Formats: sequence, C-alpha cells, structure tokens
Amino acid sequence: MITEIEVAAEQPYQVLVGHGLLDRLPPLLTGATRVAVLHPPALIGAAERLAKVITDAGSEVTRIDVGSGESSKTVEIAAMCWSVLGNAGFTRSDLIIGLGGGATTDLAGFVAATWLRGVGLITVPTTVLGMVDAAVGGKTGINTAEGKNLVGAFWEPRGVLCDLDLLDGLPRAEVISGLAEVIKCGFIADPVILERVEADPAAARELGSPVLREVIERSIDVKAKVVSADLREATSVGSAVGRELVNYGHTLGHAIERREHYRWRHGEAVSIGMVFVAELSRRAGYLDAETASRHRAVLGAVGLPTSYAADAYDELLATMAVDKKTRGGTLRFVILEALAKARILAGPDPDLLRETYRAIAS
Repeated sequence: MITEIEVAAEQPYQVLVGHGLLDRLPPLLTGATRVAVLHPPALIGAAERLAKVITDAGSEVTRIDVGSGESSKTVEIAAMCWSVLGNAGFTRSDLIIGLGGGATTDLAGFVAATWLRGVGLITVPTTVLGMVDAAVGGKTGINTAEGKNLVGAFWEPRGVLCDLDLLDGLPRAEVISGLAEVIKCGFIADPVILERVEADPAAARELGSPVLREVIERSIDVKAKVVSADLREATSVGSAVGRELVNYGHTLGHAIERREHYRWRHGEAVSIGMVFVAELSRRAGYLDAETASRHRAVLGAVGLPTSYAADAYDELLATMAVDKKTRGGTLRFVILEALAKARILAGPDPDLLRETYRAIAS
C-alpha cells in the first residue's frame, strides 16, 4: 500500500509513503537529460540502485558524495557540488536528487535552488527525521559558523519518495531522534500522534511497525498542511503562527546543536527545546501544568533527553539572539496555549527566560 499526501503549495507535489518506491521515480524525471544524486558515503549502495533506475529511464547520472551529517552543510561542500554540476554540463532542464537524511536533503535543495537560479529537485529521505521534516516543505539551507540554516532558500521539490525500505538498518538512536519531530507534530497539531506513542513507546521505536508508519504519515500530513498554507513564513504576524508552527522547540534546539558543534542529533536537541518552551508557556500563563509536564513524559518514554547543562544558558541565549525567528533583536518563541493551539511569544522577560531554563536544566 502506498500513501499519497498532497502538498498544495505554490508548486503542488506529492509525498509518497510506502515500500519499493524507487520504481515511482521515472515519471518525476521528465525532461531531465542529466540527474545528480547527492548522498552520504554510507548510502553508496542505495545511490547505485537509484542510479540504475535513472539510467534505465534514459537519463545520465552523476553521483556526488557529500559527506555525512551537519558537517556536510557548508558553503565549501555546496561549492564542490556546483563545480561538479558545471563540469558535467548541467542545464536548467536537469535535476538534483537528495538521497539521505535531513542534512543531505537540506544541502541538495540549496544546491538545486542556487544552480542556474534553480533546477528541479526530488528528495528521497532515508531517516525518520528526514521523512517527517526536512524533505517536505521546500526549506533548504546550509550552516555557517554563526548558526544553523542561516543561509538558504525556499525551493519546492517535484516530489518526495519516503521509501520505508530505506529505513532498514537505521540505528536505533536515529529512529529515536526522528521521533522528536513526530512528537512535536502531536503537540502542535495532531494529538492522536501522542496517544499512539504513549500507548506503545516500544512500537513507535520499532522499524517496520504499523505504529511507526502511522505516526510518520500523520506527521507528514501535519507538515504538508502547514506549508500548503504558508510556504515562506509570511503569515506569522503578532501572536499569530503560520509556518513557524513547525519550529516549535527549535529556537533553543538549534542553539544546543551549535554549542555541541553539531555532534548531537537534531531530535535530541529539539526534544530539550520543546521541554523548554512548554515550561515557558506554563510560566508565561498560557499553558496548563499537565500539558507542560506531558512533554517530559512522552519524550522521555521514547528515550529522548529532556534537560541540558545548567551552566550553558548565557551561551545559548547569545546564539538564540541570531535565530531566524528573531525580529529586530526581539526574541520570538513558538509556544502553546493548549494542546494543538500555538501562538508566538515575542520579547519575553529576560528573567522569565532564565528562570525557565533553570527549571529544565540538569
């Protein structure tokens, strides 16, 4: 069975979820003489299988090994990709495929958005995190010394293939990391996700389980609806939340990632970020204590961290000051008023922020 989820943004496309989806690739290649497959070294086997599908469909393939994880999301790696594309004669009608986790699809999207001011893009995520977050929605980016994803572009893919077979062999820690973004979708939009995870945390962590597939699909559906309504974060005005909704927990999470030099998995950092903003929501007088404490319980149940170093706050605050959601030097957080009801909290009292961090610190 293949699940089709429509993303009705500026250039509508489908996210397909199921097994054996590489055979669904050829229709997305229409018009492309050359196709570049960007992938990490660990996915050489999958990249070769993908290359065979592409060549059988009549297109030329260029494979580009871009390294692993967040360390690959740099202007130097992007420039290497541009050089390969130039030497291979890539034109505006050719396209790029990002095969890998969120870091790889972020990089591939940025390269596609910038080569010749934009060429076709297809994303083939191979992690839970990539499927439910990075590969869907058209956000692309690279990191700088000053922070994560500060350089980027909005560039929608032609399609997204979430082939569940590509999750085989994914380390348990990567599955758990991806569940942070899944649980986030439960708190911001679809509480059924929380119910499924809470009822059987072990099944939610198990590759191939019906529970994991259901919460992946529900999370993709949440992301699809959000970006369909607000692709470019244009509707977050005052306390109203548009696409920034999916950044719940990310302001502090990104700061933790930078402090850890991106050695932490994204979901691990975002998990702590969600505990922080839930407590901030409560202390600011918006969220009830039960829903705030539910964050720790459900995130902890799947094995995610829920606290961070007590002495890190000043450094984290300095990083948050350059977060993409900051406006004119004013910190802005996505917080909850209730389950599945969010708002923007702009310019919270500095003492409130410090006290909140102290409350969730280890």
